[in-house]
Amino acid sequence: MSRIGRLPVVLDKSVKAQVVNGQVLVSGPKGKLEMSLPASFELSVEDSKLVVKRPNDARRERALHGLTRKLVANMVEGVSKGFTRVLEINGVGYRAEVRGNAITLSLGYSHPIVYQLPAGVTAKVERQTILTLESADRQLLGSVAAEIRALRPPEPYKGKGVKYSDEMIRRKAGKAAGAASS
Repeated sequence: MSRIGRLPVVLDKSVKAQVVNGQVLVSGPKGKLEMSLPASFELSVEDSKLVVKRPNDARRERALHGLTRKLVANMVEGVSKGFTRVLEINGVGYRAEVRGNAITLSLGYSHPIVYQLPAGVTAKVERQTILTLESADRQLLGSVAAEIRALRPPEPYKGKGVKYSDEMIRRKAGKAAGAASS
């Protein structure tokens, strides 16, 4: 039995969940999310708890058991509390600005980059260099944050670029430091 897969997902009072034709529908104060269950998996709602049951002990079903339970748990947490991802912009003249559902980024290119946010993701900018993304969908939030980071990934010499707030950039010495030691 999967250690993660057998744990029940506890529902808050504000979260509603239902299973219709292999689709899991979860709604709460932060929004609505849906996901299709893998074939022959069962999800039952038992007194404010969701329990994922796998059909058999085949290798593929064992692998999907914990994954399915975690995806459902992320959906429940997303519609109740939401998820956030913080990006930091480092570099002289590098900045971000939010206009409606678009982010305008100045990242050292000859032109500003306009990134359209997908539905369900919101952004806030603090001090022009700290970008906070919020969403109920964890997977969508992670892919949006990765796409924004890929516009100008942090470089190892001066650390310029877009990085996650909890990311550590391994810095390199550069030419001058290498020449001085020889």
